[in-house]
Amino acid sequence: MPARSLPSEVSTALAGLIRPGRRRAANPLGPSEAEVRANVAGEASADAAYAIHEAETPTDVVDVPLDLTAAAFFDVDNTMVQGASIVHFARGLAARDYLKTSDLVDFAWKQVKFRVTGKENSDDVAQGRDKALSFVAGRSTSELARLGEEIFDEVIVDKIWPGTRALAQMHLDAGQQVWLVTATPVELAQVIAKRLGLTGALGTVAESEDGVFTGRLVGDILHGLGKAHAVRALAVREGLSLDRCAAYSDSYNDVPMLSLVGTPVAINPDTDLRELAKNRGWEIRDFRTGRKAAKIGVPTALALGAVGGAVGAVVARRRDGR
Repeated sequence: MPARSLPSEVSTALAGLIRPGRRRAANPLGPSEAEVRANVAGEASADAAYAIHEAETPTDVVDVPLDLTAAAFFDVDNTMVQGASIVHFARGLAARDYLKTSDLVDFAWKQVKFRVTGKENSDDVAQGRDKALSFVAGRSTSELARLGEEIFDEVIVDKIWPGTRALAQMHLDAGQQVWLVTATPVELAQVIAKRLGLTGALGTVAESEDGVFTGRLVGDILHGLGKAHAVRALAVREGLSLDRCAAYSDSYNDVPMLSLVGTPVAINPDTDLRELAKNRGWEIRDFRTGRKAAKIGVPTALALGAVGGAVGAVVARRRDGR
């Protein structure tokens, strides 16, 4: 399958957005800079997703009657995909000598800290963002999409949670749209969505000019409030009723998105989200095993094992000369 780049409509849609380097006048009664970036990121993600969806939607009649005002929104990491999609992608890049083994260990270790503590470290997020942007700067959007397709088929396809995939199919069978919502770059998120037969993906938008990444983001990483902005903006474009929509996530960080819809569902929830879901009467689905295992010890051991396995695979590959 040929690699996809974002349609020209996306570049046009993003052209009028605030550039990352441009600052607004401070207003003590207005939104913070972080909130502004989250809003811009959400709008950019919705623009990109809508443009891709419009460009790729078939014109022939489908067999399933369409439910035009309802949709489902799925987080990706630890919700649809076991582990972090960006770490799986980094493994694929390391295997192709795009990344150093030390970079892979760094990516994985940050995920270990997040999964054990349940908290995201702002410095880790910033460092990960800067490293990812430095990697894509000067590369073509089509190259990233091609790598995403190859790495999905090699690594990620076996990491899909069957239970979550079945929930997504339930919505598709009901004639509803199903969207991924993730901090992962939109080019990679779109690959995952299409490989799973979903409607599309809302992801982080990296600025590009003439099909080449500039090394800057449009707004910020699609995260927290940014995801909620993206879902709301897409709902407006698609004519969706959020009260009739569902959202699925494992992370307390996605409470803004979950709170937007009529049916929020906690999937493989972290401790904080599990407690909140119980308090609010949200449905909880857990597809993991060994839930009665030690809260810290087992996740730490599993995560460290995953890091060791990933690094070992790269080292073995290099020793074999492949």
